[in-house]
Amino acid sequence: MIDLHTHSTFSDGSDTPAQLAQTAHDLGLSAIALTDHDTTASHEEMAAACERGGLELVSGVEVSLRDHEFPRQRHGEPAIARSVHVLAYFLPLDPAHPLQLKLASLRRDRDVRNRKLVALLQEQGLERITIDYLATLSGNVDSIGRPHFARAMFELHPEIVGERTDEAWNRLFIDWLGSEGRAYVPKTSMPIEEFVDSAKGSGTVFSIAHPLVNYLDAVTSQGIQSTMPRVMASLRERGFAGIEAYYGGTSAQTRALMVKLTRDAGMIPTGGSDYHGHYKEDTSLGFGYSGDLRVPDEILDELKAAR
Repeated sequence: MIDLHTHSTFSDGSDTPAQLAQTAHDLGLSAIALTDHDTTASHEEMAAACERGGLELVSGVEVSLRDHEFPRQRHGEPAIARSVHVLAYFLPLDPAHPLQLKLASLRRDRDVRNRKLVALLQEQGLERITIDYLATLSGNVDSIGRPHFARAMFELHPEIVGERTDEAWNRLFIDWLGSEGRAYVPKTSMPIEEFVDSAKGSGTVFSIAHPLVNYLDAVTSQGIQSTMPRVMASLRERGFAGIEAYYGGTSAQTRALMVKLTRDAGMIPTGGSDYHGHYKEDTSLGFGYSGDLRVPDEILDELKAAR
């Protein structure tokens, strides 16, 4: 069993790379990909921890990009390029590589966006939230993500957002930090094609993360079967080898359908739990949200062959 979608304290996960590797070892995973947002800075520490535990490590990253081929339109507003999450595996680690330069650009965009979000929250009465406070929660400025904002909001302003419970935590992302929330700041405008092109010749393999979250406004079997084949065909033409069909946040029935459609599209059904530690307490490393996720070992073999 493998897990190709996890996060550490280098982005928006609560576990250090060493803790993550130890948990993976204890669970009996054979391989893991650490896919922190916009950075591979965690790779060296994770590699050392995986070597100690006899665990195979796949270099990885998760990035938020724009897909102009499938624009999103809501509430009669003009259509805009869809924000989607992309997983990259076996990516080059040289900081001078064009792909790493794109990651550096995305990190700069994230910093600007975070500072805008702080200002927006302060304007709405959450004046005690600062970049410095968020950095103490995340470990450094570069690692600040939405879970750190949510934690700070509950810790510093319970009089506005209420006391933290699982329900309140999930609701906060909808009401405040989500794409239709009162404090939403749009993510990067970098197109998928720009990021993928920067990796040419490097052996990097791309997969679309949690595809149903990205491309469907309402997840139904009919919607999956009518929309996802077109999406998959388009992504394959644009340099993607995989689709995260074994996603830890979907049901076994939905995963089976997505695996079939991915295979029909001539692509690799990648998979992972999307583990964030206690920031997503309902999601277990390796086993996902429902506890029945099992990503087959041979998927990694297929990804290696696609390099």
